[in-house]
Amino acid sequence: MLMFDSLNRHMLPPYGCDWVHAPNFKRLAERSVTFDKSFVGSMPCMPARRELHTGRYNFLHRSWSPIEPFDDSMPEILKRNGIWSHLASDHYHYWEEGGCNYHTRFKTWEISRGQEGDPWMGDMDKSIFNHNPQRDGEWAFQDSVNRQHIRKESEFPQAKTTAMGLEFMRRNAKNDKWFLQIETFDPHEPYYVPEKYKKLYDYDFSKFQNDWPPYSPVKDEALTKHYKMLNAALISMCDDHLGKVMDQMDKLDLWKDTMLIVNTDHGFLLGEHDWWGKCAMPFYNEIANSPLFIWDPRHGIKNERRQSLVQTIDLPATILEYFGIALPKDMLGKPLADTIKSDKPVREAGLFGIHGGQVNCTDGHYIYMRGPARADNTPLYEYTLMPTHMRRTFDVEELHGIESLQEPFSFTKGCRTMKIKGRPWGSGTPRNKTLLYDIDADPKQLNPIADKAVEEKMCRHMVKLMKENDSPAEQFTRLGLENYL
Repeated sequence: MLMFDSLNRHMLPPYGCDWVHAPNFKRLAERSVTFDKSFVGSMPCMPARRELHTGRYNFLHRSWSPIEPFDDSMPEILKRNGIWSHLASDHYHYWEEGGCNYHTRFKTWEISRGQEGDPWMGDMDKSIFNHNPQRDGEWAFQDSVNRQHIRKESEFPQAKTTAMGLEFMRRNAKNDKWFLQIETFDPHEPYYVPEKYKKLYDYDFSKFQNDWPPYSPVKDEALTKHYKMLNAALISMCDDHLGKVMDQMDKLDLWKDTMLIVNTDHGFLLGEHDWWGKCAMPFYNEIANSPLFIWDPRHGIKNERRQSLVQTIDLPATILEYFGIALPKDMLGKPLADTIKSDKPVREAGLFGIHGGQVNCTDGHYIYMRGPARADNTPLYEYTLMPTHMRRTFDVEELHGIESLQEPFSFTKGCRTMKIKGRPWGSGTPRNKTLLYDIDADPKQLNPIADKAVEEKMCRHMVKLMKENDSPAEQFTRLGLENYL
């Protein structure tokens, strides 16, 4: 699995982009099956990765979370079944408290430091050049400190991560039964990229110093273009390193018996819908409709496209099935072998969203974004035995909000969890509007529709899926779905 972060499908040639320099993504599409209706599940980074381990949605019960003690972990299941699972990554959230036990589920792992303010190099010199003067605080300062040690392309975290993955492939090519996850934080912002990739574009990158877009409404069209061009340059770097992985598969003759999955956790808005970023706005297709490519040597199908609705939760199921390992009973994702072979559907509809935001449902033709029914966006709770956020544990005030021990959910292996009051965003925020789109007729989601019959159908899909995922009861109340129970 070669995994990128915040990779924009609409910036890739196989998905219709004709100006981003990414020939290896075109080459990849010619060597694999391209999925047109692949959707995220839980947002953003670590919630998506929890789905890659467990094969079930995270966002109904939990926000940003470590692997819980009761979770099934795909790389750990591989390890227990004699499959060597290895992670090579520069995704620095793995070594924060909110992701602290994902990488340890692999049999072995390697890391490369320095992405996006990673607390890496210690240098208190406040005269260090500030690459993003529009940003304040220690996080942005740390990013500038790190860049003093990332000059040559070989020093960039992505380059180091790819090199680690290539070495694992070289060392183990003659062995069977291994799973390698090469995972880079790129093309996540900030868009720090070697000059050679900028030179691929007819654009003056010196117009602005900034390379780190905020998650906010568009304020400056020229700056939006600047961010988009920087994103393109960084995608070109990702494309180059994708090419190195494919070259290694050629050199080692791995295509004959090695599955290749190229994926991302989610996309990103680069001015579309008048927004930069993700999470602060509805999860439009630029964020939720993700790129996905799979080569399965059992079928040998390449240069074809698939229209079936698939999701992140299907990838761990696909990997376990490939190795002949039975899926855990709590894994709700579906193996994609028959979808790859003949476009066989694995689901009628799927959910996606972020904890406390809209709950979104798609059947591949419509997307229904259901916002909260109440102005205060309550009730909302976190259910966990690992009370951490992204960078630290829950604070004492939050822990005072433990109301009770929740009786076991269907997937918690008989364990009760803490039930902790959540911190909801108000229902008036953009990501909490109720919206309905016909994405076949309106793929850019420019014109929401009003269709009671379709909304009723999507509500029924939503409630069915929430029940299958043993959603907390208050989620139905928060969304005003009681009449559908």
